[in-house]
Amino acid sequence: MLVQDFLENSAEQYPDKVALICDGQRLTYQEIDAQANRLAHALIAQGVQRGDRVVIYMPNTVEVVIAIFAILKAAGIFVVVNATTKQDKLEYILNNCRATAWVIAARHADLAVTLRARVPSLKFTVVCGNIDAVSLDETATVYAWDALLPMYPPTCPPCPTIDLDLACLIYTSGSTGDPKGVMSGHNNVVFASGSIIQYLENTPDDIVINVLPLSFDYGLYQLLMVFRFGGTLILEKSFAYPAAVLKRMEDERVTGFPGVPTAFAILLQMDLSSYNLSALRYITNTAAALPPEHILAIRERFSWATLYSMYGLTECKRTLYLPPDQLDVRPASVGIAIPGTEVWLEDEDGHHVGPGVMGELVIRGSHVMRGYWNAPEATAKVYRPGPTPGEYVLYSGDYFKMDKEGYFYFVSRKDDIIKSRGEKVSPKEVENVLYGLEGIVQAAVIGIPDPILGQAIKAFVVPAKVNLTERDVLRYCRSHLEDFMIPQYIEFRSNLPMNNGKIVKSALS
Repeated sequence: MLVQDFLENSAEQYPDKVALICDGQRLTYQEIDAQANRLAHALIAQGVQRGDRVVIYMPNTVEVVIAIFAILKAAGIFVVVNATTKQDKLEYILNNCRATAWVIAARHADLAVTLRARVPSLKFTVVCGNIDAVSLDETATVYAWDALLPMYPPTCPPCPTIDLDLACLIYTSGSTGDPKGVMSGHNNVVFASGSIIQYLENTPDDIVINVLPLSFDYGLYQLLMVFRFGGTLILEKSFAYPAAVLKRMEDERVTGFPGVPTAFAILLQMDLSSYNLSALRYITNTAAALPPEHILAIRERFSWATLYSMYGLTECKRTLYLPPDQLDVRPASVGIAIPGTEVWLEDEDGHHVGPGVMGELVIRGSHVMRGYWNAPEATAKVYRPGPTPGEYVLYSGDYFKMDKEGYFYFVSRKDDIIKSRGEKVSPKEVENVLYGLEGIVQAAVIGIPDPILGQAIKAFVVPAKVNLTERDVLRYCRSHLEDFMIPQYIEFRSNLPMNNGKIVKSALS
């Protein structure tokens, strides 16, 4: 199976079913498939060949969905870049993946000229929207989406792709350096989406709302999974207006809501009583582990829905999920390996460790991606030989502990562990305690250099109550943490730097 088969199979089985609701439009599977076919023919006619990378630089729109499948149908590799990405980083990604073409919004059309000379691999640009008012260099090869598609047939073009070919590059945030493109093969995406659909028990009756950018793998997979099981996707630009999202969920009878900790922190501060969300069947969380206090609060607010707490990383999509019947038993756990995969913990010497011992999570399965594009050294650090010849497993870079029943608990990123007073401190453990204090909406803990302690513990908190004081926070910490884990510094913020639902600790000091 190939990734474009998700759309083609659903278009064949449910041609007149609404597949996508976005920007006031309601498109059926048949309509999306036909438009994707037209754009695929156009891409091929303009020179896109098997394995070429085509970048999509737009916010969540209908055109992004069509472009993703069109690029696959043209035997290309799609690369969705967040529409808020600044020019320097965008230029780096275009050159790093050696993009042949890109699809952009009209408001970015001037970049077709600006970057043409700086990205030698770019042959042409497809612009969505009104470009009449845009001044374009005569040497820039630019096509208007609305004029281009009608020139080509709605039939599916021949495609030589096999499942070992790459489907997409998903660029990581690059918080510790230049962004890296995770290479995802068709077989990787097919396996990962199938495994997740299995444990979420998705059916064609599911209506899923996505408020996450399609450049983020968690957001992208909502599209891919829904089109695979033949459901309906409601695609939002963001979660910037939560009341509008909740009203949409009520009106469309949404059954699935994938969120991130920041979204749930916002929801827990809202009065939800005026919204009828009774159709909601399940809620999922990933990007960062939910604090146990938030898990309990979410379950209380959405008592009729099933909550899935999960863990994953772009390099393998999804790794762990907590079966819902275990939420009451072990709410701090992010679960067990997703169906069809295997995980274990290793110490710094490469030895397997057992229950109660901290180790790095190692992941084995068909969801383990191919490595980083054009970065063999970075790839070799995390993709290492596995148990069978020719196989590679993924070293996550994350510390976990496992209980006696085999359930895993996130401790910290390896490079986030704080060494204070000779002790190893997990920022996550301190953060979980902070979230237990009423009035704290967000919390982040880091280590800062200290001549005596080695590293001092600093906590950043976003309070909901204006009268919360440093003394209140420290008093609470002293009653819930060991002495060496108590923060030496507390800093109140109105917000914390975020990227795809994760707090960017590298931006804190």
